[in-house]
Formats: sequence, structure tokens, C-alpha cells
Amino acid sequence: MLDIAYTEETLNLLRLSLVPGVGPRTITSLLDCFHSATSVLSASREKLREVPGLGPKMCAVIRAAKSQIDLHPVLQWCQENHVRIVSSGDAGYPASWASLPDAPAVIYVRGEILPSDSLAIAIVGSRHATQYGIREAGRISRDLARAGVTIISGMARGIDAAAHRGALEVGGRTIAILGGGMAHIYPPEHVGLSKEISDAGALVTEFPPQAQPRGPMFPQRNRLISGLSLGVLVIEAADRSGSIITARHAGEQGREVFALPGPTTSRVSRGCHQLIRDGAQLVTSADHILEALGPTFATITTEDGHQLRQPGELLLNDQERLVLESIHEEATSIDHVTRCSGLSIQRVLSTISVLEMRHLVRRLSGQFVARI
Repeated sequence: MLDIAYTEETLNLLRLSLVPGVGPRTITSLLDCFHSATSVLSASREKLREVPGLGPKMCAVIRAAKSQIDLHPVLQWCQENHVRIVSSGDAGYPASWASLPDAPAVIYVRGEILPSDSLAIAIVGSRHATQYGIREAGRISRDLARAGVTIISGMARGIDAAAHRGALEVGGRTIAILGGGMAHIYPPEHVGLSKEISDAGALVTEFPPQAQPRGPMFPQRNRLISGLSLGVLVIEAADRSGSIITARHAGEQGREVFALPGPTTSRVSRGCHQLIRDGAQLVTSADHILEALGPTFATITTEDGHQLRQPGELLLNDQERLVLESIHEEATSIDHVTRCSGLSIQRVLSTISVLEMRHLVRRLSGQFVARI
């Protein structure tokens, strides 16, 4: 008995996604023509043949899917392993993927994708990272996470793992997009890391649980890494690598592309240097990224109607929000903040320290602060 009740449409989207040879673009074309997976699976051979790119063999396979594809093993595994199947019509499906022509019809999620995860930056780079790259990925990831930004990456060795760990170290949110099924975590030594990520964010994949990770699957998933973020930061990448593919997807999807420079003699940074020559924004700190995305953040309104100026405001408790709202963009005295908030001077000072750490205010002197 399954605990989760899926809609008929979600089950049919799942069934369609499991048809051999039917990829995301084909499903998108089918849905454009028939408007639902339920209608696709009930369509006649003649109607299916009207879909561009579908030959007679594929039409026959789709027609047989309803009777030949058994969903029970997938549904059972997901229930036993706390994985949810989320379809493109469900509330938990990332809104940023809706415009992708090759968005997955269904995704498998362990953990939770929150509305606040729309404020996300992807950090990707070499699996053979240097100590410089690992250090910088961790530093920038920690600073972005402190500011309320969700860190997206692919859980690979090297830069990806350093980015996830940086967010985890400061209690931030992070999401990993996998290049295989969840029954086969790759690389194997990241099984523990995958548990930490799902506890503090989510593991996400478009591949069914038993899909073994293979080479072509990693470049395929890279479009989802960039598509889930507002921008992609590349740290250490060879001229031809998956990270460069992710950056290219970001440009095509209208996302920002950032690159961290390395030593001029470093082969592992050649891809980053070429990205900068091609127009990527050179960054050396999280502040550079936050500044570049400032106008994007300024338009965000929370469910309770609160206007966000910075993503870090999403992480504030009531006391921190009260103190922040008492601080103006011009010099504001500590005495003024104490009067407006109604808090003790000790609480105000400790809260200001937290707001400083999250890049929401800055101290002008011992007695004055200003909102950033």
C-alpha cells in the first residue's frame, strides 16, 4: 500500500517518462499537441504520427506504454526510500524550469524544494580541483549561504562537493542535481554527503531510481543545474568540461555567468579565463555576485507581503526582522534602533552582529549602523 496518493496525470507522466527512447524534448512536443500525458497515452496511432519527429516505431511504443510499463517497482522504491515523485504540474516543481524546452516531465526528490530556493546560485567546477579552488568554492558558498542564497551543484568530486559543504557548514540550504538514479549515488564516497544535503535541502534527479550513472547523463543534467539558478559560478574548469557546458546552458537560458580567475599558468583555470574573455563576469567574492543580482532580489515579495531587499532576509526570525526594520539606509544610531525595536541594548547589539554577518547592515562606527 502506497502512502502517497499521486494524481492520474502524475502517474501517466511518470509512465511516459519511462518509455524507452522518449526524452524530455519528445515529451514536451507530445504535451504541446495533446495537453496532458493522459491524452497522449490514449491517442490513436494516426494522431501520434502528427507529432513532429515521431516515427511509426515510437508511436507503437507509446501506444503500448499504458499496458506494458509497470509503475509499481518505481513507486515502491520511492516510498521505501523517502523519495517523492514530482510532476511538472505539481506545486513542488521548480517554477524556473517551466520555461525550459527540455524540462523533465517528472523529477525524483529526496528532501524538500522550498519557494525560497528560487534565490539560488549554482557553483560548478573541476572534479580535479586544486586546494585553491576547493578553498575558494567553500568560502564563496559559505558567504552566499549566510546571505540566504541556496547553493546548487552536482555533488561531484572537487568543486561541487566543496560548494555543498560550504553551505552546510553555515546552516544554509543546498540542492544537488544528480546524474543518475538515487539508488546509485555517485560518487559512492558521497553517500554521507547526499544525506546531509537532503536534510538541509534536496537531492533531485530526472532519472528513475535504478538508473546507473553513465557518462552522457551528466552533461544532460547540467541544463537543470543552470536552470534552477539565477546564475552559474564556474571555479576551475578545463577548456572542454561539464562546467563549461553548464555555463553555456546558463547563457542560453538567460542566467548570469560568473567565473573566478585562477593563476595565469593554471591549466585547470583555462576554461574560467576563456569564459571571462567571452563576457562572463569576473568575481572574487560573494558580494560581487550579490551586487550583480541585486535588482533581481529587489522584486521579491514574501507570502506575508514583506518586500525583500536582500535574500538574507528570508532567514530572519522575528527579533532580527524587527531590528532590521529599525535601521535606515542612512546612518542610524544604536539608540534609535533600541527605541524603535523595544529591545534591550544587549539584544540589539547581538542582533546587529547577526545582520552584519548576513550582509544586511554595516557598522559605520561604534554608535551608528546603516542598512545595505
